[in-house]
Amino acid sequence: MRRLLSGNEAIAQGAWEAGVHIGVGYPGTPSTETLENLSKHDEVYCEWAPNEKVALEVAAGASMGGARSLVTMKHVGVNVAADPLMSVCNTGVNGGLVVLAADDPSMFSSQNEQDSRNYAAFARIPMLEPADSQEAFDFVQRAFEISEEFDCPVMVRESMRIAHTKTLVETGESHNDQPLRSFEPDPAKYVMMPGFARQRRLFVNDRTRKLVEFAENSGLNRVEMRDTSIGVIASGAVYQHVREALPNASTYKLGLSWPFAPQSLRAFANSVDKLYIVEEACDYFAEHIHALGIRSDAFPGIALPEEGELTPALIKRAFSIAAPYAFTAADDLPPRPPSLCAGCPHRLVFVTLRNMKAVVTGDIGCYTLGATPPLGAVHSTVDMGASLSMAHGMELAHVQERTNRPVVGVIGDSTFAHSGITSLLGTVYNGGSGTLCILDNRTTAMTGCQGNPCNGVTLKEQARGLSPLDVPAGKPLDIEGLCKALGVDDVVSVDSQDLAAVKEALKNATDSSDTLSVIVFHSPCRLIDRTRKSAPEIKNCRACGMCIKLGCPAIEKGDDGKAYIDFTQCVGCGQCAQVCPFGCIESKGE
Repeated sequence: MRRLLSGNEAIAQGAWEAGVHIGVGYPGTPSTETLENLSKHDEVYCEWAPNEKVALEVAAGASMGGARSLVTMKHVGVNVAADPLMSVCNTGVNGGLVVLAADDPSMFSSQNEQDSRNYAAFARIPMLEPADSQEAFDFVQRAFEISEEFDCPVMVRESMRIAHTKTLVETGESHNDQPLRSFEPDPAKYVMMPGFARQRRLFVNDRTRKLVEFAENSGLNRVEMRDTSIGVIASGAVYQHVREALPNASTYKLGLSWPFAPQSLRAFANSVDKLYIVEEACDYFAEHIHALGIRSDAFPGIALPEEGELTPALIKRAFSIAAPYAFTAADDLPPRPPSLCAGCPHRLVFVTLRNMKAVVTGDIGCYTLGATPPLGAVHSTVDMGASLSMAHGMELAHVQERTNRPVVGVIGDSTFAHSGITSLLGTVYNGGSGTLCILDNRTTAMTGCQGNPCNGVTLKEQARGLSPLDVPAGKPLDIEGLCKALGVDDVVSVDSQDLAAVKEALKNATDSSDTLSVIVFHSPCRLIDRTRKSAPEIKNCRACGMCIKLGCPAIEKGDDGKAYIDFTQCVGCGQCAQVCPFGCIESKGE
């Protein structure tokens, strides 16, 4: 059956047809839709884990127990999962274990560019890299087979273009009723104390030699001979760009990113006059291929950029080929800076922090937009959970005393469950003080409103249509109760849509410099709470600009300097009426 599928949909379909039993992950663009699609199959149990480390450990346990398991994450999630990954590559597997790593060149929704292929090479486990949805479907099935054949986890790498681009896929129609493998206790294999680990290291060395032999004949790499004056080595989406930019060039398409096949690579290099390596945002291939003693040629034109996605036009430029067209933005397009949604429950918190001139350590999530104009309230965003730890570091550096500005950490509910709990525990344990804000909007909003431990909605429940606002079967985390149990001195709950309450809570917390205070701001994300009130009316606007400074996309500034409400976007949240100092905005209520 031929179907039009994205790479993520194809991986889910391929895993289902391969008989995967367990799917675990943490939502992160561009990988999220994989588990969401896999969870629709009743034969597969799927769950969101609090973070990627936990996800891989759950999958490793399921694999050890004999179940084929798929774990999904984005590239920065591999950093979080690296600790168990480096040990599981030693223990090996029982049921096949496949790790999907989704990279994000050009950082469309990420804080950095990084190449997950380095992790596969570091861990010495195979990595498969599909170049379209058909290969994504095929490769994930091969990955389970390779995992069980060589007794190791296998990584599958996709980039944003592969994850979200739809191409035709020839799929099967049935689930492979893969039996669970029997579990036999084997401490020498699975207990990584030094004595056993040293023996497993010898196993990994022998496995690596066998994998190199496998790479030569696996069929995962593909040599395509055309004009032999130019030969190009590429993989994934970049391979597709090379084919478009250089249709006559010979290509060595790497489907297996680790290990490399030295003999076939050398044979290809010897069969062409000039050899080029085309890759984006890294030099992973160049480093490893050059280490094999295979030299590549310098581009005759302008060198490829060291950052961001590649395009056919950039590849043509590197080969001194004029591109027939170039897309440029029209000069008269209005700017569209990113902003929080109309009615976002985070907005009043950031407006208050901005007006307080607070130093705000932020975190990963929608609330990163608190750094953009006109809010301009967030001063750092590093990684999941960093806000609370960095706020404690700011305390140790006496920033508040030296600047006379309060220091406040801000984190979302899903991120708090992911990595913020241990950060808060570290502050409590070391006798820290200060103010920490947890913005609970009842969902993991930035990646598509998934469930999380704070709302208790499981992935399988969402697959059956349960909303994050519904009463879940799972157990939602009591954030306030947990903070008190950790030993926080002062814990308060606040409606984040109530400006007066937000101001009071932040003032009280930041005034108590010797106390550790946690404020939990509650209000559901507008993407899950679609209730809409009548838009307010603006009467006798004095053009003070206070409502404009909210940064609400539903409020516009006219040529006369006065505010106007776009009724197509307004949800009637009433935030603008609360910030107007002259009472010019009248809320209509329901």
